[in-house]
Amino acid sequence: MQKLNTPALPSSPSSKNKKGINKAKKHRSDLCKFQGGTLERGNMRTIFVFIFLFTVLSIFLWQGIYLPKGIDMVEEKLFSVEKGQGLFQIAENLEKEGLIKSKYFFVFYVFIQGKVKKLQAGEYELNSLMSIAEIAQKIISGDIVKEEITIIEGWSLKDIGFYFENRGMFQAEELYDERADLEGYFFPDTYQIRRGATLEEIINKAVDNFNKKLTPELRNEIERQGKTIFEIVTMASLIKKEVRTKEDKELVSGILWKRLENNIPLQVDATITYITGKKTTKISIEETQIDSPYNTYKYLGLPIGPICNPGLESILAAMYPKSSEYWYYLSTPEGETIFSKTLEEHNIAKAKYLK
Repeated sequence: MQKLNTPALPSSPSSKNKKGINKAKKHRSDLCKFQGGTLERGNMRTIFVFIFLFTVLSIFLWQGIYLPKGIDMVEEKLFSVEKGQGLFQIAENLEKEGLIKSKYFFVFYVFIQGKVKKLQAGEYELNSLMSIAEIAQKIISGDIVKEEITIIEGWSLKDIGFYFENRGMFQAEELYDERADLEGYFFPDTYQIRRGATLEEIINKAVDNFNKKLTPELRNEIERQGKTIFEIVTMASLIKKEVRTKEDKELVSGILWKRLENNIPLQVDATITYITGKKTTKISIEETQIDSPYNTYKYLGLPIGPICNPGLESILAAMYPKSSEYWYYLSTPEGETIFSKTLEEHNIAKAKYLK
């Protein structure tokens, strides 16, 4: 029987080969660790640079926006923003006036705040001690330079017109000639107006104030009495020019409404001085004959319109007259009101107090 030769099996790796394989694996592992560490260090460096640049930029912007240009006390400057001016024009003008460090900081701040379309025209008091943020907020909020005007109760449109003219604001005729329809409705009060405000702006403020003061409740009461606002305001203007105190106004209101109801001429001296323009309580017989629809000596009823601009107290007195037995009254030079029940008593009072 022939003997078969068995093929030889591969021998197991020698210890020398095993060491080589393990060394290669370790090398690859070390290489991966080295590459990973290098990548991590690269990423950290990039992040650090980004944070550094962001911080520098933030500090730069913060200083530019929130630190003022000036460090010493300076006077206020009047800075004007004209209607139609845009963000870049305003920023450039601020820089030219020396109020801000750079127009770009102003543009950036307003843009980032989303207030580009909120910048308001007007005149502003600014200085270089204000930060860009403060200046921007002032212009955004419309915190303009304001003037105060005071309209005295009992002033006519002519009085108000010359008050404006004396302040260098307008010509008196622009009000009392061109807007004569406002007599009685230019409500007396103190108003805050922007510097350089137009006459129309001031008129709107005064008329709006009148409309607020004459509340819906008062309007309903006037209608309930069967009267008109025009009649009440006209009567209030007469009362205001004739007497001073609330009590006297209510009594005079009662007298005048009573005379109207009985077709007796009102004979209000203030209507004559309104016609003549004289600043006096004394009128002549000749003046009582002046042919004017304001002449309450010559014509029955209320005058053609108000003779001054009354306040709320006078309007309320016209609405709520006080009944009495009196038919006549006069005011002494000292401002005291003397009431009389008969014409005879009235003539005696005139001889006594109006010598």
